[in-house]
Amino acid sequence: MRWRKKMANNFNVNNRKGQVAVFIILAILIVGIVVVFFVAKERGIFQASVPQELEPVYSYYLSCVEEQVSEGALILGGQGGYINVPEFEAGSEYMPFSSQLSFFGIGIPYWYYISGNGIVKEQIPSKAKMQSQLNDYVSEGMFLCDFSEFEEQGFEVSFEGAEIESVIKDSEILVDVEQNLVISLGDVSWKGGSHSVKVNSLVGKFYDLAQEIYLNQKGNMFLENYGVDVLRLYAPVDGTEIGCSPKIWNVDDIRFELINALEANVPMIKVKGDYYSLKNEENKYFEVDIGKNVDVDVNFMYSGNWPMKLEVWPSDDGLLIAEPVGLQEGLGMLGFCYTPYHFVYDFAYPVMIQLYSGSEMFQFPVVVSIDKNMPRKALDVEGLPDVVPELCENKLNEMSVSVVNTNSEPVDSFIKFKCFDSVCNIGEAEGGELTADFPQCVNGFILASAEGYRTGKYQIENINENEAFIVLDKKYNLDLEVQKDGRVLTNEYAVVNFVGEDTITVAYPEQKKIELSAGQYEVKVYVYSNSSIRLEGSSTQKCVDVPRSGVFGMFGATKEKCFDFEIPDQIVSFAVSGGGTQNYYVTESELESEKVIINTRGFGIPTKVEDLQTNYNNIEINGLEVLFDDGI
Repeated sequence: MRWRKKMANNFNVNNRKGQVAVFIILAILIVGIVVVFFVAKERGIFQASVPQELEPVYSYYLSCVEEQVSEGALILGGQGGYINVPEFEAGSEYMPFSSQLSFFGIGIPYWYYISGNGIVKEQIPSKAKMQSQLNDYVSEGMFLCDFSEFEEQGFEVSFEGAEIESVIKDSEILVDVEQNLVISLGDVSWKGGSHSVKVNSLVGKFYDLAQEIYLNQKGNMFLENYGVDVLRLYAPVDGTEIGCSPKIWNVDDIRFELINALEANVPMIKVKGDYYSLKNEENKYFEVDIGKNVDVDVNFMYSGNWPMKLEVWPSDDGLLIAEPVGLQEGLGMLGFCYTPYHFVYDFAYPVMIQLYSGSEMFQFPVVVSIDKNMPRKALDVEGLPDVVPELCENKLNEMSVSVVNTNSEPVDSFIKFKCFDSVCNIGEAEGGELTADFPQCVNGFILASAEGYRTGKYQIENINENEAFIVLDKKYNLDLEVQKDGRVLTNEYAVVNFVGEDTITVAYPEQKKIELSAGQYEVKVYVYSNSSIRLEGSSTQKCVDVPRSGVFGMFGATKEKCFDFEIPDQIVSFAVSGGGTQNYYVTESELESEKVIINTRGFGIPTKVEDLQTNYNNIEINGLEVLFDDGI
């Protein structure tokens, strides 16, 4: 019994302790709830509804928030997903694209571009970054809300700094504003701390679709494929033409043709969707399938005012020249002439991609790059640093370079260093002087170039050399006149070559100016006239051994198979009718004249194939008369 009573007492004590603990916990909870309530009330979490008298002021406040959000979304769409664009990076002579495309005076960051030093870069903002920049924009813009009209009516408005949280969705932007706002009118007062707005905007939908289009372009390179087609349709790339005169193209003319072609063709590109209709089946060529039908307008733009990279090989001082085959000595047996050509292009230009619906738009530019006539390789990385030659990254030898003209006057010039196929930009020789680090390369060349001068060079014969002296020859721009037997060419044309350290080629009379500097040249002129020589067609048969089919072919058995070759009749519309070759040293004093006159000898217009060969041989054995006329 004592034991039971003792146990009962113990239970009573424990029960009392348990009850006390429960009361303590309840007290803590009550105190906590009270504290949370007052803190929340202070911050406006549990805020009373706005009194009717103060409703106009609060409605204006919310509309001001909505206006800031709408403006921020508009900037995001217009600047490729950025409000604050990345730091500007300039282009270069090697690659003319900066990090931004100037569009009506606004710099829009490229999503894909090639920097001035040849590094492939991407600048695609994440949606989280877009939201962060929008938050900052709205937070700063809240101070632009103007309550002066209400204050004139007796309202009192005060507010503190705002903390903004936004969520960009497909068709709307949700914004939460944490900002203490107090509105008073006489005895009526209201305080709020948390505010929410919802703004209709398609910037989120546009951004997601822009990413899909970009990823498709990055993987399939549809813009590069269109670019290759434009290049081959509007520029000489490779081919063969029947004829006995050389084909000559001016690179500037090719650039002009490509600009016009891009301006006409790029806007024709469409992303498959229901926002357009095809007038004919041929236009399906311009349709790009990204795996879904888009329901907003997608526009592709190109402008001839934007930067373009165009380099062509082989080129001769801005001209592409294809020489005919069939006139040369020993080739008369061909019986006809043809002019084959093959040119290699590096071709790059920007394209702006726009998505829009109604008054809303999202746009971003990319650089389209064609390398050696082929679309660039698809990349999964943001950079390609190996474009810059390794030689140029290891400049170990300090050298002093002096650059002067033939009158020993210093010349501001750009200095490069060439070793085999690698060319490195070194710097600018201001006042004709430059001290800089150069790569080490025996038999490399220091190149000095300046406007109005022929490029000069200095060969490094010892890696321990530390001084270089370069003299630049001035270029003179002279009028050119070509004559045949003392009379100026009228209905004929000529190809004039000055072959020296540099080769200058002019197509006359399309070009009536020539730029020369002093030096030794081999002057060679081909004069072409209209002709009507008919080259008769022929039919020949060629037989070859081909493997037999079946089991015998496995053991090397062959059989003879013959093919017929048909060469159609050809008309030679232009043929060599005069010209000559002359070695001539051009002096500085002669270049101060106004005009250079070249008088050639006429050979007569050929009437048969044999005459073609004879006239072509006459070019090598007949001289020229080279005269400089000072116009007096």
